[in-house]
Amino acid sequence: MDDDAYYAFCMANPDKRFERTAQGEILIVPPAGGESDFRSLRSGTQLDRWAQRSRRGVAFGSSTEFILPDGAALSPDAAWVSNGRLSNLTKEQRRKFMPVCPEFVIEVVSPTDRLAALKRKMRQWIENGAQLAWLIDGDRQTAHIYRAGQGEPEVVKGAKKLHGEGAVAGLTMNMRSIWAGLSDL
Repeated sequence: MDDDAYYAFCMANPDKRFERTAQGEILIVPPAGGESDFRSLRSGTQLDRWAQRSRRGVAFGSSTEFILPDGAALSPDAAWVSNGRLSNLTKEQRRKFMPVCPEFVIEVVSPTDRLAALKRKMRQWIENGAQLAWLIDGDRQTAHIYRAGQGEPEVVKGAKKLHGEGAVAGLTMNMRSIWAGLSDL
């Protein structure tokens, strides 16, 4: 399927979430559980607040799908795209699955996720133009930090804060509530 046919397919099946691999395989993406969605929303909310203050770009949530240069169509749990990259898109492109790779991506591990598959997805974000990507495993209080030009991710355990760099320099994410999840209510 080309991008338009894929978009039409997704719109014809609004009760399901899909992603597309670079090879064109369509994947059904299960919904997140309560704990992982809570953690995703906490991450995305902090990213959005920072984006609004910095005014250098826009934050997106988990229902946004991006068409990557390799042909994959992926939805991160949260993402940030610079004003510069967004300005290269037409109004029509911004209304559909945007053909752009975010500079910054957050993925949160869900109980249905396989860590090895998520790690491949993180590398794919970087290979397609993301400068920084955080894979957050709340149950293990671990963040895998992927950077453009870096071979293996940095693994950080139990950090109280994570700090953005490069395109998202100035972003500080408070990890306490993300680590605690729903148990801290």
